[in-house]
Amino acid sequence: MRLPTVSDLVLEGREIKLRLQAEREQTGSHAHVDWLRFTVNLRHAPIPTVETLFPSASDAQYDRAGFFDMSSIAELEDGKRRMKYNRVKLVNELRELDDADYAASTQAFQLAEDVAAILGPDFEASPEFCKGKDFYRFRFNITRQSKPVGWVGFLSVGNGSRVQQQAKTIHCNLEGMACTFARPGWLEHMANYIDQHRGLITRCDLALDFFDGIKGGIERFEAEYKAGLMDHMGHRPKNGQNGDWWGGNDGRSVYFGSRAAGKITNLYEKGKQLFGAKDATEWLRAELRYGNQKRLLPTDMLRRPADFFAGASDWHAALVEEHGAQCLPEPVKTEPRLALETVKAECTRNARWVLDTAGKSLSLAFKYLDFETLSQFIENCKDLPNRLSKFQQEEVGGVYAEVFKQVSASGTGRVGLQAA
Repeated sequence: MRLPTVSDLVLEGREIKLRLQAEREQTGSHAHVDWLRFTVNLRHAPIPTVETLFPSASDAQYDRAGFFDMSSIAELEDGKRRMKYNRVKLVNELRELDDADYAASTQAFQLAEDVAAILGPDFEASPEFCKGKDFYRFRFNITRQSKPVGWVGFLSVGNGSRVQQQAKTIHCNLEGMACTFARPGWLEHMANYIDQHRGLITRCDLALDFFDGIKGGIERFEAEYKAGLMDHMGHRPKNGQNGDWWGGNDGRSVYFGSRAAGKITNLYEKGKQLFGAKDATEWLRAELRYGNQKRLLPTDMLRRPADFFAGASDWHAALVEEHGAQCLPEPVKTEPRLALETVKAECTRNARWVLDTAGKSLSLAFKYLDFETLSQFIENCKDLPNRLSKFQQEEVGGVYAEVFKQVSASGTGRVGLQAA
């Protein structure tokens, strides 16, 4: 396979820039969605077509050697031949699965086809079962010009309650190339699609491009950070730098915020990333990356990306204004749930009670009860204790094991346990 040359990459970079400029003209939005991930529960996922669920005999044509008989579709037009081949390949991949995994796999492929259709005619869902990512067992790739630009993950790897919950979902990941080369208007359709299937956005990157550079260059952001302009609600975010800052030959970047908090801003020389060290465009990108670690990301982020970029902080709003855009800043607030420290405090209190008061009784039960009796006992105790009942199971489960280990290791409760 021929490797891409420098001229190939430059041409692709120019095409990306032209696409982004055209999108800005067509949509009127100065911010661009550059990455999107969302998850859909199986119960709300799209229903596969009848042809997929109940394939005809012609959709399972293989020759004696076990390969698909291409001669059977040789007379079809290119587009119809590819569609037929994909359908046959999918059907024969599916028939190798257990019945329990069949439905989820067909729903995942339907979602991949739906997303490809929303992106535009240049995209298609590949029917090949690929090794999964992010703890999903399989994935279907979404391709453009036969190159993967996204994927849909389904079924889970391993066991455990968290894995079982993931197995009930389908996840879609659209990379920057998919978002850049999608047809105009795709964001509105994608937002409606996610709403229709009650999906949850888990990542959304919002990019603000200064194609001709920015006053003061990338160097100015260090002074702005030290002056406290990036501070938000009295808090100064973490920061870092990458790239050749002294030589200036490679693309440089500055970032502030935290992935753990689900909000990070990256400022980098996009022109040098695409065109190399001799880039003359001075193209700089400000990219705001939102995750769902502490937030519920609304689908309106896709409909009004510039508003949500500006809503991240006063500094972000000022940058949009400097860009020449007018918008209504829309913040994405942290989830309106009880503070994590409150959950930890109640879990700590419960762990201490277990060690101080119920320790020997629990030990006795675990030693002498048979597995079936013990399992039945646990099954009958699904409800949380009174003081923890105001929280959700997921909130408690996320911290209880950690807190219990800390309380036990610190020696708290051991005196009471010995005296019990």
